[in-house]
Amino acid sequence: MTFQPHGKHLIAGEWIAGDSSFASSPASGPTHNFAIGRVADVDTAVQAAEDAFWSFGYSTREERAAFLNAIADEIEARGEAITQIGTQETGLPEARLQGERGRTTGQLRMFAQHILQGDYLDHRLDAALPDRAPLPRPDMRMIQRPIGPVAVFGASNFPLAFSTAGGDTAAALAAGCPVIVKGHSAHPGTGEIIAEAIHAAIKTCGLHAGVFSLIQGGDRQVGSSLVQHPLIKAVGFTGSLAGGRALFDLCAARPEPIPFFGELGSVNPMFLFDAAMKNRGGDIAKGWAGSLTMGAGQFCTNPGIAVVLAGEQANQFIETAQGALSDVGSQTMLTDGIASAYHDGQKRIAATSGVQDVLTTSCDLRNATPYLYTTSAKTWLANETLAEEVFGPLGLVVVADNQDEMRDIAKNLQGQLTCTVHMDDADTDEAAAMMPILERKAGRVLANGFPTGVEVSDTMVHGGPYPASTNFGATSVGSLSIRRFLRPVCYQNMPAALLPADL
Repeated sequence: MTFQPHGKHLIAGEWIAGDSSFASSPASGPTHNFAIGRVADVDTAVQAAEDAFWSFGYSTREERAAFLNAIADEIEARGEAITQIGTQETGLPEARLQGERGRTTGQLRMFAQHILQGDYLDHRLDAALPDRAPLPRPDMRMIQRPIGPVAVFGASNFPLAFSTAGGDTAAALAAGCPVIVKGHSAHPGTGEIIAEAIHAAIKTCGLHAGVFSLIQGGDRQVGSSLVQHPLIKAVGFTGSLAGGRALFDLCAARPEPIPFFGELGSVNPMFLFDAAMKNRGGDIAKGWAGSLTMGAGQFCTNPGIAVVLAGEQANQFIETAQGALSDVGSQTMLTDGIASAYHDGQKRIAATSGVQDVLTTSCDLRNATPYLYTTSAKTWLANETLAEEVFGPLGLVVVADNQDEMRDIAKNLQGQLTCTVHMDDADTDEAAAMMPILERKAGRVLANGFPTGVEVSDTMVHGGPYPASTNFGATSVGSLSIRRFLRPVCYQNMPAALLPADL
């Protein structure tokens, strides 16, 4: 199947052209024009979503599960065309797009199965105690209910799994919330074909057309008006700290503040303990190099910092990592803007006093090659800029003189998506002393692995203290992510005929 984008928005079941357009900037292949969103488009889409909520928000779990599965079916039916346009727009290899498509459809099907089980509703019952003294207790029942229309912002680095039909959209639809997606201008054609799949599923399932709309990018005012619209009840976002914080502030400043579930990235530090370094430091260094450069380092869980103890093992670790990174060739980055930011971040790290070059390279603007630097714990602790994310395949080895310095580094971390310990049995005491710190710093703590790649499961937490995310009590991946778009309601002495069907 060959896909030729038409460049229109999908708003309440209609494909709408804009007054103006922007040209895509594909890594390869032809350029296409896409309509630029307007504030009026936002209002039309949100009003339709609010109208759809009165039916979709009160649909059965079986109906919503069928809808999620239908979306997955329609995406799979367009698989070849999705890979074609996705590779052209992003420069990602076919295998990556195919894998991400499988993750996207698998996520939709998993959420469908999860809501059928009903556990996510957190049913609670306090039966009436009419004879209790000194006061009787009424019959009280509690359940989670959907909140209303949700705005979702597509991510630049995941054109499928974190964008139009990605985790935020799937979670909101599973909860019973209509969705308006603000498409990312880095992959508008990919967003359009996924919107076609959702539109087809809506028609197959006989749902209200306002359940889903896609408004393409091109104008920042669209995003601002979307999060400020009074009928939007929550926002899902994956992207930069600056962009996410700006939208978060708009949500907080509304007359009715709403939750902003922003996943803003992190440096995902690894802490390498002595016995593990002695027994398998070389293997860890090679594994780190592979994780660091996967997908040109364009993962929010990219482990950008390795903390090691000073000594010969540290020197060998750095040398092995340098060799492994030297073998990695140039990779195309997702956009010119991401590539430019990567090069700016590399220059910032290199210009910091007390940072030594280990591996430096050069490449064209849209491409990325690995860089490796090393510094002391004292230098890292004295320079906040060294703790900031560089989105790309850049690694920084921080050398601590002792365990106390290693713990000081952990205590001075900002909030992280992940923290990792590499340890053997002989390192248990030192690692155990570190765990209370890492639990406070990250949403996911790993042992003897690499954080790149996020399992879609019941137990996954993809979030953490700020700035990893704007809500430390939530996750943007896994079945728990559905709870972001629900709120608890208690029903007291309610006649059975008036209770939600799930109660």
